[in-house]
Amino acid sequence: MNIQHIRNATLVVEYGGKRFLIDPMLADKGSYPPFPNSPRQDQKNPLVSLPVSVETIINNIDAVIVTHLHYDHWDEAAMKVLPKDIKLFAQNEEDATEIKASGFNNVEVLYEDTVYEGIQLIKTKGEHGRGEILKIAGQVCGVVFKHPLEKTLYIAGDTVWYDAVHDVINSQSPEVIVVNAGDNQFYEGGSLVMGKDDVYEVYKAAPNAKIITVHMEAVNHWALSRDELKGFIQDKGISPNVYVPMDNESYTI
Repeated sequence: MNIQHIRNATLVVEYGGKRFLIDPMLADKGSYPPFPNSPRQDQKNPLVSLPVSVETIINNIDAVIVTHLHYDHWDEAAMKVLPKDIKLFAQNEEDATEIKASGFNNVEVLYEDTVYEGIQLIKTKGEHGRGEILKIAGQVCGVVFKHPLEKTLYIAGDTVWYDAVHDVINSQSPEVIVVNAGDNQFYEGGSLVMGKDDVYEVYKAAPNAKIITVHMEAVNHWALSRDELKGFIQDKGISPNVYVPMDNESYTI
């Protein structure tokens, strides 16, 4: 497999002979207002430009996976440029209906037993925060990829570390794990995605896996920088297993 980190949570994943676009946020820098009640209210989202052209990103994409509909995972720019007949997977019927309303006509809901072109796609649970903030954050998902000729890949999505993530690691034994690790927060309610301690819990649960950390420094409410995470994983002695990619960095695993 090859995993290319584009920006924020947007990935291009080559797996089982197919190219997947994950959580496309394709707008130009500064296209959207900042997330409210959070740091950097003077900076519009996304905070950084795409590292390559939109045309390069969407070229030869076979399928799109949208883990949820927050605009930093599925934005107006993506809706505009993606072909309306592209294969697109959504986490539930509600999201699928909304995506179809934007003109997309080949939308399928992910389940625990979805198969696409010989690739098993297993929808996984996620919690977009802890406690009361979950009522606001809404439903999210992750996905496990399996194929006879590939290592098992787990894209956890916008989730904090909790029991269900541990269960996925125990049951699916992923050899590659992508986590959203910017520790994004509002002024109230705590972490919405993983922070450095969550990343360490993922490592302890899967010490032999390669862990790729994304969703960092791209939208205004991030709280964990790449440099801070790199220092943390060095201190823990786990830097050979935990990757902190820059935008447009890719890994063949």
